[in-house]
Amino acid sequence: MLEIRPSCENCNKPLPFDSKEAMICTFECTYCKDCVVSVLEYVCPNCGGGFENRPIRPELLLKKYPPSTLIIHKPVDVIKHQERLKNK
Repeated sequence: MLEIRPSCENCNKPLPFDSKEAMICTFECTYCKDCVVSVLEYVCPNCGGGFENRPIRPELLLKKYPPSTLIIHKPVDVIKHQERLKNK
């Protein structure tokens, strides 16, 4: 079951359960589309994998499976990330 994390790990932009801006990697690292495109260049800084749009959990399941409230805010070191991208 996906956690449905509440915000972008880089910029801390709110990403509610029904956000079309939320993107995740295979480990569910969560970022907004703006950060994925302009900062991360579609590569997760944690695992090196790609991103997909996060699915939207149907409202009727929110009571049984609520989204996470835990905020993970770890701004990306852009210089280190760019170096990793160059070395791939």
